[in-house]
Amino acid sequence: MATKKRSSAARRKPKPLAEYNRKRDFTRTAEPSGRVGKAAAKRALHFVIQKHAASHLHYDFRLELDGVMKSWAVPKGPSYDPAVRRLAMEVEDHPIEYNTFEGTIPKGQYGGGTVMLWDRGTYEAEDGGGVESLRDGYERGDLKILLHGKRLEGGWVLVRMRRDDSGRAQWLLIKHRDDTADPSFDVTDDVTTSVASGRTMEQIATRKGRVWNSNRNESAKKRSATTKAKKTAKRSAAKRSTAKRTAKKSTRKSVRKRAKSA
Repeated sequence: MATKKRSSAARRKPKPLAEYNRKRDFTRTAEPSGRVGKAAAKRALHFVIQKHAASHLHYDFRLELDGVMKSWAVPKGPSYDPAVRRLAMEVEDHPIEYNTFEGTIPKGQYGGGTVMLWDRGTYEAEDGGGVESLRDGYERGDLKILLHGKRLEGGWVLVRMRRDDSGRAQWLLIKHRDDTADPSFDVTDDVTTSVASGRTMEQIATRKGRVWNSNRNESAKKRSATTKAKKTAKRSAAKRSTAKRTAKKSTRKSVRKRAKSA
């Protein structure tokens, strides 16, 4: 009987976003409380990358899956060079509302510091297998994805390596060798402004009303969603056209240009 109880406990999974909520005092920080969103059915899944100046500067890489944002802290940020392997430390899942966060987290709170919305867009399973393929890849620790962002495009993979002493999983974020790969393009060094506001980290830190405010009006949300959908459609059309007209070299130049101008 005791064996059955232990087996049952071992199989019990933690409540979604429980760790996220545990680490935050919502009487002091205006970050959104953790609520699991609706899992995407037919709509595209979203990703965001937030440049985060906390105790150490890093990039928060977040992928929407099953109503939450699966999250990794990437100390050096992503690289377009397939030969470069970036360490990605898996952190707690975040709520979907975090996708629009740009501002500051109060000092003394978990993750306190300036946060920039550095990139955003949609993503999909590289093999075209949809959500089931993404779930399987995440569980196996071999998550192959296609990003359709402003700064990051093309194929990427997250590979789970091991867990550190605290139990956190260590992954590697690697660019795939496709037409968008460009070893000569240092995207994190060349692109230093917000994809949402065009501001630098310093400007975000000093602007008024910079602390997270989750009470945005619904019309603003709808306008934002419509704009995102139009931009996604335009990017998809542009990519199809480019693939037919250009060779690998011109594709790389196009990716670099879009990333710098976004």
